Amino acid sequence: MRFLTLVFCAAALLPAAEIPQGAHVLLRMVNSVSTRTARDGDRIYMRTASPIVVKGQVLVPADSYAEGVVARSLRSGRLKGRAELAIRVENLMLPNGKTIGVAPRLSTVDSEGTGQNVDEKENGIKQAATKGQDAGKIGVRGAEGAGIGAGIGGAVGLATALVTRGPEVDLRPGATFDVVFDRAVPVD
Repeated sequence: MRFLTLVFCAAALLPAAEIPQGAHVLLRMVNSVSTRTARDGDRIYMRTASPIVVKGQVLVPADSYAEGVVARSLRSGRLKGRAELAIRVENLMLPNGKTIGVAPRLSTVDSEGTGQNVDEKENGIKQAATKGQDAGKIGVRGAEGAGIGAGIGGAVGLATALVTRGPEVDLRPGATFDVVFDRAVPVD
């Protein structure tokens, strides 16, 4: 009986495994999500591209599933208004079947030249501004129309800019982003 009491006391004194505050993990998209079609509340699925290792112990192995939700999705505007996509990562699913509730924040996104970047204030991904591109459309159409009349060419350029939306935020399967844990998360 004393032995069992000693074992339970020793187990209680051992620190519980936890993902420490400030830990980073790279997540890779399994499905795609785009501001073109995403709605608030849509589920998204990812896998850990890197393990979470603390003091030589693997707490979350690479290729563990992660589940999240679209917290906000705004389409790109016509002339103004950039596309925005806020993702909330909610769960990590370990290979042993255990699910851990998490709430890390987005740190960086692999934009692959798309102009997408993380807005840390709003914990979302924003598309780069296109003011110069819109002005370019209007100016090029104006220059092309110089023979006909710059006013008509400029009007065509303005109409083109008004009809077309700016680029959307698109996260395709395989796209990666880094998340940071703002608080410690128990794993056991």
